[in-house]
Amino acid sequence: MRHLLAAAAGLAVLAASACSAPTPPRSATPSATPTGPATLPAPTGAHPVGTTALHLKDTSRPDPWNLDARARELKVTLWYPAEQRGGQRDGQRAPYMTPKESELLLKGGRITGVPDDTLSRTRTNAVKDAEPTGRELPLVVLSPGFTKPVNALTSLAEDLASRGYVVAGIDHTYESYATTLADGRVAECLACDSDADPGFGAGVVAGRAADVSFVLDQLPSAWDGAGRIDRSRIAMVGQSIGGAGAMAAMVKDPRVRAGIDMDGTTYARIPKGGFSRPFMFIGSPQHVPGGGDNSWERDWKLLTGWKRWIVLTGADHQSFTDIPLLAGALGIKPAYGLLPAARAAELTRTYVAAFLDQHLRSRRQPLLDKPSSRYPEVGFCPAACGRS
Repeated sequence: MRHLLAAAAGLAVLAASACSAPTPPRSATPSATPTGPATLPAPTGAHPVGTTALHLKDTSRPDPWNLDARARELKVTLWYPAEQRGGQRDGQRAPYMTPKESELLLKGGRITGVPDDTLSRTRTNAVKDAEPTGRELPLVVLSPGFTKPVNALTSLAEDLASRGYVVAGIDHTYESYATTLADGRVAECLACDSDADPGFGAGVVAGRAADVSFVLDQLPSAWDGAGRIDRSRIAMVGQSIGGAGAMAAMVKDPRVRAGIDMDGTTYARIPKGGFSRPFMFIGSPQHVPGGGDNSWERDWKLLTGWKRWIVLTGADHQSFTDIPLLAGALGIKPAYGLLPAARAAELTRTYVAAFLDQHLRSRRQPLLDKPSSRYPEVGFCPAACGRS
């Protein structure tokens, strides 16, 4: 079971695995002197990055977690190619999260010994509300792991935006330790009270699929820059139960043309006749055949179109998120033998972008065809990978 600021990476974890119902996080006390605010790695694409937040309300359904809410409220963070770099000084970079969100995330992860606002001081690379640029841009929906906000995927989101994608990151309200709503209220994790219930994972991914369809419906009218999006080129990427949600969303909504599951056990039922849209699994060694989670083996047989199953040697459940990059700021030493944070971010960015370039931009990516000497940590399953 995974915990929210990852113990397996020496980070007492901020989130639970999608492998099964989450368990309460362990206490974690920093084991080294904090390094000061974390800085996310610079994006690798040609474009400067802008970001903005939308607050959407789905009045067609009640909230699945808050029985007092007659509508489902969602926060959506957009990252996109921006017009220019002018003004991208430190004080004008978008905040990683608010001090209150940082406080609640650290509390939820039982991280002590650092200021409550530590995560809010993380340095990003995007400019808040910068003018978007470009036309016919592909859209990528991002979904985070259970108890984590979509902020935990910021490094990946910024990189994709710099490469010319519009990224819509969804905060699934009441499934994270902290989500700031339109009126300033901070919604906490009500779903955490139900995580031991039978069928919890299947219920979460069904709700996330509904969230995704609603966001796709609303985006054209909710964002002034939405006219720059090519709505025939949409993919979804998720981590942990967000990755399981990517599969669920694709089964439910044909607008999602391709999907990636980053280290998440799957729950959605795939039609017995097979599922032909492109899909990629990318994960830690627990996802090799016989490695402890058989959901990928089960679903692999039903994927009848383009598909890949990739495992990163030395990766942990949180290696596909920002969390390892935050270890120094939290004063936590990564565990010996795990994939270094910067390398994990590089591999995640590289293979996710290659998949999206191939399936949303029709640019063939030989990197996805076989192992590469540049990335020896990457194994192709089910045949050419092993436990490590």
